[in-house]
Amino acid sequence: MHKTIKRLLVITLLFSASISWASATPKGATTHTKQFNTAVQASTEKQMQAALKGRIAPLPMADIVAGDGRVAWSVKAYDFLAEDTVPDTVNPSLWRQAQLNITGGLFKVAPGIYQVRGLDLAAMTIVQGDTGLIIIDPLLTPATAQAALALYRKHVEDDNPVKAVVYTHSHVDHFGGVKGIVSQAEVDEGEVEIYAPKGFLQEAVSENVLAGRAMVRRAKYMYGTLLEKSAKGHVDMGIGKGIANGPITLIAPTHEIVEDGVRTIDGVEVDFRLALNTEAPAEIYMYFPKQKVLNTAELTTQTMHNLYTLRGAAIRDAIAWSRAIDNARHEFGQVAEVLIDQHSWPVWGQEKINDYLAVQRDTYKYIHDQTVRLMNHGLQPDQIANTIALPPELEEQWSSRGHYGTLQHNARAVYQKYMGWYDSNPANLNPLPSAEEAEKFVDYMGGADKILTRAKEDFERGEYRWVVSVLNKLIYAEPNNQEARQLAADAHEQLGYQAASGPWRDEYLSAAFELRGGTQDDRSAAVNADLLRSLETGMVFDLFGTRMNGEKAAGKTLRLHWRFTDTEEAIMMRVQNAALTWLANVPANNADAELELTRETLNQVLLQQISFKEAMQTGAISVAGDPSKVGAFFALMDQFKGEFNIIEPPVLPGKK
Repeated sequence: MHKTIKRLLVITLLFSASISWASATPKGATTHTKQFNTAVQASTEKQMQAALKGRIAPLPMADIVAGDGRVAWSVKAYDFLAEDTVPDTVNPSLWRQAQLNITGGLFKVAPGIYQVRGLDLAAMTIVQGDTGLIIIDPLLTPATAQAALALYRKHVEDDNPVKAVVYTHSHVDHFGGVKGIVSQAEVDEGEVEIYAPKGFLQEAVSENVLAGRAMVRRAKYMYGTLLEKSAKGHVDMGIGKGIANGPITLIAPTHEIVEDGVRTIDGVEVDFRLALNTEAPAEIYMYFPKQKVLNTAELTTQTMHNLYTLRGAAIRDAIAWSRAIDNARHEFGQVAEVLIDQHSWPVWGQEKINDYLAVQRDTYKYIHDQTVRLMNHGLQPDQIANTIALPPELEEQWSSRGHYGTLQHNARAVYQKYMGWYDSNPANLNPLPSAEEAEKFVDYMGGADKILTRAKEDFERGEYRWVVSVLNKLIYAEPNNQEARQLAADAHEQLGYQAASGPWRDEYLSAAFELRGGTQDDRSAAVNADLLRSLETGMVFDLFGTRMNGEKAAGKTLRLHWRFTDTEEAIMMRVQNAALTWLANVPANNADAELELTRETLNQVLLQQISFKEAMQTGAISVAGDPSKVGAFFALMDQFKGEFNIIEPPVLPGKK
């Protein structure tokens, strides 16, 4: 039996989106926003020195083009960041972080260890071995990974092959580009080894399939993929520039790191350490004793990270995360001379490394402890988020600033981890559905006209948080109220301009974009082939279960026995009580129908490369028993709409 799926991340941008800008033109900053941003202090002189240290070559200015002709990455799109004067439409702290993150290129961080930063959300580390290269985290998509390796080969050496790949953890921006640097055949033939932490494959595929459509949609808000790159649009993610555009690939690990210890890879000693259930469920960091380089993977970054990610995922364990950082500091803080991670610029020198690790450690522990303290005083999540503040000694540190995660939503995450969604106020136990509640709300306030009159007054006073809150009710009650939509868009936009967090900015500006009528052609909902093929067969039936319409299945009973001739697996699948369950390796007793096929045939059906009917007609699938039961099963499957509503009322399945 496979383990319970813990976290469902996102197949981020499997395909490009075609966006219409005509009706969603951004506006300027209001006086209140200008005043807010003017008050923000952001000096990055020391960080800029560290971010540029060791650079061998800048980023290539030519667009990186994927195999299908789409632009996978464009450095030129961020030319607007060259201005030293901070635009009044961007929080100065985020603007400076964005400038730090665009100072990418090829860097030498120690003898035999290089990094390419700024060609994707993550960074790629390249280690020279005795006979070839060790690649740590091959980015999100093959085109950017290939470009990063090409930059290294152009300026350092062009003849050494890739001998090993290390995935530090189970997030797609750290493995999805693997087929840009090695092939499945090279791995199968033993020419390339792939290392990953315990549980990597399970987490990587489970995080990216079952909830893929919902997370793709939400990720478009978080990562700003609806927005143009400009001082009025997307400027940075805080942890990196943004998400590359292209397919995600995956090659299964050949070696799993299941315990701490030193391994020799192509002549290079690597001290691997497990950091499970921290920033990712499956994560490792490592130390290179010869070069005295500590690679913290994503345990540390030059910004506050997420205990909860806005695209949607399980809450991360702040205590485990803090403790893992402390362990790294204890084990390697007195020997490491350079600290690198898989997103940000390095930290140089033992004293600075120890200070940096202490700040990162204490930031997550402080958020945890103070949230729990306030929780035990009876404060609810919104009160905690608006009460908690970092102490001066952390607030003054650049690496604890909320350019990615924020203090407010991380505090809410800690509360949710302990208390869940319910705040114990019975008024919130069983409220009306959001649209119905909104209609009542609007009626109680005297109707749309009165709400709009007062909302305009509040907007003029700069009370944007309240304006978006109250107009959200009006839009849920009257989705086609254009005056409400436009005013709400204006308020969201100002909140975006004020946000120091890249994701918060993108969330607000994406809402403004859609409220003003921005549209896109969604092509991002397809199941990814490599991830699907890596799913355990039983998990494919869990995927079926998440697509089965419970209302249609009510009152129906089905028993289908699936036998896979290539994997020698057998699955008894049941539909009963409107739930889909399955058992592995049980006989076909009392089955309504028995299906014989290969796992690859089932993959092709799910990837829509062939229909189930066509597979039966060609003999790729044979059915014994009652074939109508197979058709009845597939008739229960929902077809998901990629672009469901976010900023306006969601549409129930089957409704228009």
